[in-house]
Amino acid sequence: MRSTGDREARPRPPYDELRGRPGYPDRSSWGLWGDTDQVGAFNDVTPEDVADAARLVTDGAVFALNWDQRLPDPALYTRGTLTRTVIDHGGALDDYYDDFWPQQSSQWDGLAHIRHPRHGFYGGREAHELRGPDARNGIEHWARRGIAARFVLADVDRWRASTGRPLHPDRGEGVPATDVIATLEAQAVELRPGAVLLLRFGWITWYEQLDQPARDAVADPAGGWTASGLRADTHMLRWLWDSGVVAVAADNPAVEAVPAGPGDRSLHTDLLTLLGVALGELWYLDRLAAHCAATGRYTGLLASAPMHLAGGVGSPANALALM
Repeated sequence: MRSTGDREARPRPPYDELRGRPGYPDRSSWGLWGDTDQVGAFNDVTPEDVADAARLVTDGAVFALNWDQRLPDPALYTRGTLTRTVIDHGGALDDYYDDFWPQQSSQWDGLAHIRHPRHGFYGGREAHELRGPDARNGIEHWARRGIAARFVLADVDRWRASTGRPLHPDRGEGVPATDVIATLEAQAVELRPGAVLLLRFGWITWYEQLDQPARDAVADPAGGWTASGLRADTHMLRWLWDSGVVAVAADNPAVEAVPAGPGDRSLHTDLLTLLGVALGELWYLDRLAAHCAATGRYTGLLASAPMHLAGGVGSPANALALM
């Protein structure tokens, strides 16, 4: 982690100043943390940031942000659904898992997850560099440092309901930056550099009310399923980057709306691959959101321990929110 002094010496450039840097893709963060960087925007979390976030833990409330590892069921994107086998050794039990996909349920997308169609993976790496004993961009780089930062929850679903414009999590609406900003303003909370932004769209609340045939339809790759999420436009990218967030995690399948709207960009390639801003998906935020609404406090300490697996593409979130 860099110190506050380092940040002041080399602040994050505004989004519009990331254009035209010689040797780097347009509007990318590549090179800001060194050309060999494999951590991305988490570099912007300082020890002082973590200490400040820890001071937000005042009532000892702990919220696990991991959903049931076997949900959604069936898994989305044709991923497999975990099966568990218990072995009885006659005095001790062990278990093992088949069809375990680290990105089936509550997850982090790592820097090896998405390839930009023109510029490659984060840092300009190609697929062959992400495999083997010297693999680049693996999830182990996040695992070694651990993830600890201030979180800010934007309960977009609750705010939209309060305005008489309920958000329908299954209709593929692209939520604009103005709605997220208005949510934060209504909650009287602001983003600060080094924060993780948590977004509740109500998708898990909606999904858990479905019967099994409806869940089967959601996972059917031929069905053209839809999910509301962030609008993937330049305004959204500019606002997220300029706010200083280091990661965005949501309770929906892709953070951004699925499918993308006409003319929209891809937040996965723009945030994760070009800017190094981590993405978390299918995080269970309902209990945390209820507590925030009851107390009027929407910030706290986020701690997460990704799997320490060399070359890993993604990981279960293993995330806790403490307040």
